[in-house]
Amino acid sequence: MAKVARGAALLRAYREGSRAGSVGPLTRLRAVPRLVGSVLRGTYPGMAKGKLAMMGLGVVYMISPIDVIPDFLLLIGVADDFGVFLWLMTSLLGESGRFVDWERTRHGVPVNQIRTP
Repeated sequence: MAKVARGAALLRAYREGSRAGSVGPLTRLRAVPRLVGSVLRGTYPGMAKGKLAMMGLGVVYMISPIDVIPDFLLLIGVADDFGVFLWLMTSLLGESGRFVDWERTRHGVPVNQIRTP
């Protein structure tokens, strides 16, 4: 059941990123540092600091040597890391896409002309 949910989330992220007029994945990735800064400063109302903290915990979990299911159990051990990775990527790409759209409407500037610090 969890595999189906992860697959559905990945499919939703792909569809959202490939629709006409949507922000491309490279633009979304470039926007991540701006997104994090805006959330921490409280200037972006579209994402709570708690969700940003959960994403940070997801990164820590993936790089941590301590796992719920040990990696030496081959496919089963890697599945939990992959699940966290899928959740993190779909969340990050979705949130950064919404952030770029918010920047676009806030500044009234096309996305390709928004400067990256």
